[in-house]
Formats: sequence, structure tokens, C-alpha cells
Amino acid sequence: MFDVLLINGMVVDGTGSPWFHADVAVKNGKIVEIGNLRRKKARLVIDAKGMFVCPGFIDIHSHSDFSPFVNPFCESKVKQGVTTELVGNCGYSLAPLLGEALEEAKKYHKEMYGMEAGWQSVEEYLAALENTRPAINYAMLVGHGTIRKSVMGYENRKPTPVEMRYMKKLVDDSMKQGAFGLSTGLIYPPGSYASTEEIFELCKVVAKHNGFYATHMRNESSKLVESVEEAIEIGKKSAVAVQISHHKACGQKYFGKVKETLKLIEETRSKGYDITCDVYPYIATATDLDAILPDWVHEGGIEKMIERLKNGNTRKKIEQQIDSVQRDMGGYEKIYITYVSSEKNRVFQGKSLAEIARFLNKTPLEVAFDLIVEERAKVGMMRFAMDEEDVKLVIKSPYSMIGSDGSALSTSGILSKGHPHPRNFGTFPRVLAHYVRESKLLSVEEAVRKMTSFPASRIGLLDRGVLRPGMVADLVVFDLEHVQDLADFEDPKCYPKGIVHVLVNGIPVVRDEQLTGERPGKVLRK
Repeated sequence: MFDVLLINGMVVDGTGSPWFHADVAVKNGKIVEIGNLRRKKARLVIDAKGMFVCPGFIDIHSHSDFSPFVNPFCESKVKQGVTTELVGNCGYSLAPLLGEALEEAKKYHKEMYGMEAGWQSVEEYLAALENTRPAINYAMLVGHGTIRKSVMGYENRKPTPVEMRYMKKLVDDSMKQGAFGLSTGLIYPPGSYASTEEIFELCKVVAKHNGFYATHMRNESSKLVESVEEAIEIGKKSAVAVQISHHKACGQKYFGKVKETLKLIEETRSKGYDITCDVYPYIATATDLDAILPDWVHEGGIEKMIERLKNGNTRKKIEQQIDSVQRDMGGYEKIYITYVSSEKNRVFQGKSLAEIARFLNKTPLEVAFDLIVEERAKVGMMRFAMDEEDVKLVIKSPYSMIGSDGSALSTSGILSKGHPHPRNFGTFPRVLAHYVRESKLLSVEEAVRKMTSFPASRIGLLDRGVLRPGMVADLVVFDLEHVQDLADFEDPKCYPKGIVHVLVNGIPVVRDEQLTGERPGKVLRK
């Protein structure tokens, strides 16, 4: 007697091999048989006729670090077919946080979500995450920015030998406690204050544990090529595998540069160095609004940053430094506010800086500076900065996998606030609908590989990502004819359709496109 039997489906096994007709049997959370099994019995039989059966999607670039603590059903991800998320990306993880960095994290989450959050070790964080009983699985990277902030605060300088040893110890401890690698956010202070040498010294520790290095590079526009070269250099010197996060070229002046960087990746791999990338299927970025500010404005932390932004002369200096950069990246008509924390400014969510500026009779940068001050930096932005042809080139590359760069959100409750990027609700169905069914950029088999076995192998999840007897039963049944991302930039909080059934560790969490209420997810450790 099987627990679950999926019959009559077209199996896409995750390896990139052509699909085949077969039934899939699940028992005790594992796949136990694949073949003609219709005469066998199971407690639950799911008829997948006319649909594809594949491994659960693995979101290699997620920011759901805190989402399960607020809403453990992980709705916007599980309804896309995501069964595992890798958090701790872009240099930010919720552990290890020490001293003032810990207090800052607790305060931020209290103000944003009504509860404190921040843990002194990866071990503590993963245990707390486990206690939320999430609907899907979680793995984590340790954030370089988190570690640097804990050891050095927001100081723009090289670490002392003592500080360097302490940071290496924190990376070592984090890897021993279950992290799968190290991430950097080299456009975000304090990570942006680090030299290449600092990062490869930390990556040597990661390599010792057979982990990998994921990087939000220093620049994704004018110095895109140099930033890829830096990532390659770090990989070579530290002997660590490299993952370039959300690979793209921002700003019309730089469209087409990904041809050069993808060639660089290919050439580097041909020399025996392991470098890959991930990509999301949209032409807009999203991050915090204060990311437009120069590094020096962030020195000393949020209070110092706000103090500088309140000074008229300092504002002029900042404006002179960044105005041309913002215009090169598409200008202020293309920067939209995604969230604020105050009721007063909520009316501006979903509006562009240019539109708000006209309404308030201010310049766009005055609007930006005022919002950062009034919201105490808890304000997000979305920027239309990429070219669709570049997005397609990266998606098509054999060295890219799919990552949302988003969080598990909801259409109700605290995780429904703001006007978020649609990638939080639509990334994986969009790949299937737009790039497989409509444009035929990818075959269904290759698209599934980029969302299953490829990220599984990069992370080091050796028992997931492929449909084989003995593998964990994280499964998705989708209807390729009808699958569709419904979230768009105008109306971003919409669940997709066509992701019909989802199993996590052998337990159905989505049946007939509806949540079952089950929460069988696990915390995965290195």
C-alpha cells in the first residue's frame, strides 16, 4: 500500500531527459517506484492525465528568511510549485547577529512585523525556523554583510587581523551548524566596504566545508564585466564554486553586456572553474530605496544616514553624485515605491518617484530622500532597468538556473502589505507559461532542469531535484496548457494557475490548486 500514487502523468524527471509516461509511487516521504503502477493500491491516488509530473521547484535565490515566522504556509511560493527555498542571499542572513547588529534586527522586525527577530548563531536560527513547521523546506546561506556588521558595524575600512579571524570563525561555525555557503551583497553597506581579498579569505573557509559562494555583485551596469571578473577571481583564489545572483545588465546604455559576461562564464568553466548563475524572468529589479545612496552615506548605520539626509548641503552633494547614475539606469519614471511602513506615505506605494515628485512639487531625489528619512529607511523600490532580450539570453544559457529573488508572501495578513514585485507570486509559472509554452525559448525538460536538479546540485541537496526511487518526494503536477502567472506589475498579489498539485516530503500541500493546510516542510542542513 503506497501513501500516494500519481498515475497517467508525463514524467519530467529533472535531468533534462525527454519526458515519458509513467506513474509515481510515494511512501514514507520518498519516491519508491516509477513505472506502470495503476493496478497497485494507495491511500491517495492522483490522476495526472494530460499533465506533467516533475520534482518540486527549488528557489535558489529567496529572501523568505523571516516569512515562515509570520506565515508558515508560504503561500506565494508553494502555489508556484516551490518546495524548497534557499535563504540568506545578497549578504543578509538572520544569523549570526551579534551586539548592535542583533539589536538593530530585532527592532526592524518588531516595527515591520510586530515581533522581534534575530539570532546569534545559525544553529539557533535553524532551530527556530524548524519550530515554525513551514509548509516547504528551507536551506540557508550565511550572509557576509551580517557577519561584517556583527564584527565591525558600518565602518568603511579593512578589518584588523583580529576582526578578520573573528569573521572567519563565524563563517566556519555557520558552516558547521548547517549553512550551505556564503553570500555577499556588494552593493549594500557594510558588504560593499569589503575588498576582494577579504571575501576570498572568507571563501577559503567555505571551500573547506565544500560550500559555495553566491554573490550580488558590486555592479550590474557600467562595471558589470569587471564585477563578473571579480567573482571569478574570488572563485579561483579560494577554490570555491561561484554562483552569480540574479545575473542581468541594468540601464539601456549597458543592454547587451550579458553576451560578454555569459561568454566569460563559459570560458572560465572551460578552464576548470565552477561558476554558474541564476536569473528571474522579469525586466524590473527590486530592493530598498536607500540602495541609490552612495556608500559613504551609510557609514555609521541608519541613524548617521538619516542625519546626513536631513542636512541640506549633504543632500546637494549626494544629488550631484547620484543623479546622472540614476538617469543612466532609466530615470525616475522607472523607479516605483513598493512598500513603506507608515500610514502617511502608503498612498505612494505603486507610484513612480517622478509621479510623486509632480504631485508634491518636489524633485524626484527630494522625494526619495524624504521618504528614506520619514520611513527610517523602511521603504522599498522597483526599477524597470533591464532589456527583455538580455533576460532571454541569460535564461537560455546552459549555465543559468531560475531564482525568484523574492519572498513567500500572501494575499492576506501582514505579508500582503505594499505593492511588491510580481516575482514573489509568479516566477516559476512565468517560466513555464511565457518561456516554454508561448515563446518556446526553452523545452519543458530544460526549464524543469533549471528549477530542480540544477539548483539542487549547486546547493548540495543530493536527495532532491530528480525523480528516482529513493529520492525525497517533493513533487509538482502542472498543466502546461493552462499554467499562467497572474501577478503583474499593476496587480502583483495574484496566485498563479495551472500548478495543480504539490507534494512536500510526500505530503500534499496543494491539491487542485488549493492549499491543504499541511505543513510538512523540513529545515535542511549542510
